[in-house]
Amino acid sequence: MRAMLRVICLLVINLMFSQIALAEMPVLKAAVLKVGTVNWELDTIIHNGFDKANGFKLEVTGMAGNAATRIAFQAGEADIAVADWIWVARQRAAGKDFVFIPYSKSVGSLMVKKSSPYKTLADLKGKKIGIAGGPVDKSWLILRAYAKMQYGFDLKADTEQVFGSPPLIFKAGLKGETEGTINFWHFAAKLGAKGMRPLISVADAAQALGLDPNVPLLGYVVKGELARSNPELIAGLVAASRAAKELLASDDRAWDRLRGKMRAEKDADFAALKAGFIQGIPSTKPIDVEAAAKVFEVMAKLGGEKLVGVAKTLPEGVFVQLQN
Repeated sequence: MRAMLRVICLLVINLMFSQIALAEMPVLKAAVLKVGTVNWELDTIIHNGFDKANGFKLEVTGMAGNAATRIAFQAGEADIAVADWIWVARQRAAGKDFVFIPYSKSVGSLMVKKSSPYKTLADLKGKKIGIAGGPVDKSWLILRAYAKMQYGFDLKADTEQVFGSPPLIFKAGLKGETEGTINFWHFAAKLGAKGMRPLISVADAAQALGLDPNVPLLGYVVKGELARSNPELIAGLVAASRAAKELLASDDRAWDRLRGKMRAEKDADFAALKAGFIQGIPSTKPIDVEAAAKVFEVMAKLGGEKLVGVAKTLPEGVFVQLQN
């Protein structure tokens, strides 16, 4: 009886200490787009305990739009948001101390009907192109620069553009309301699964321009003060993110669990989304800042102040520096 009581007491004590440790564990709050692909990684982190294994507790709040996530982040209601590093560079140039942690190098493609006669961008002269986002969408800007260099024509002046939300542009492309469709990578993947084909990928266009397609465009954004005051916490976030990516790259069961979140009822959509995510996993090597500066130069030239604000060149300190 006494032995049984000792066991019970030990279990209670262990439970108490584990609860105390959990209560003392720092919390990282992430504000992300409710339907964003980043949720696949964040859900994997929490489900597998990769956050707690790396010394923090992750809490995720899904929001209706990217603007809302950035407002929450800037107001201090969240510690993490997701954005491209061009946005982070713009904010730093304006005096805001934000830093970027690489998350994904996935980019979209210009998609056309599989049966269409188009072979190059030059074939789209006089045609209608649907573009997810606005006139300073990064994929659109890179394709404009590529068309100018490769074929000597202005894609903006010589085509008709229709700008809209990713779902609307997706539907317009499927219905044939546009001859070409530029969309985010996961919508492009679904278009491919539904019988469309890439005329050119943004990564290939970037490479042709002499830009490094391996510079991850999307990432987690945190405040520089947090990164400096608690580098172990940021290192833990990076480690948890990497652990989730490694699991998703190697275990189909991890994807089966996420399928409901992916809105992929058809197997072809599911396979395309899974492949696209894995393909977008960035290297663990530090970002090539010189390569990023070249990308920024092109973005600033084409997008101007509407895209990069007051920045003329890539500001220092955009990319997080982890202590070895």
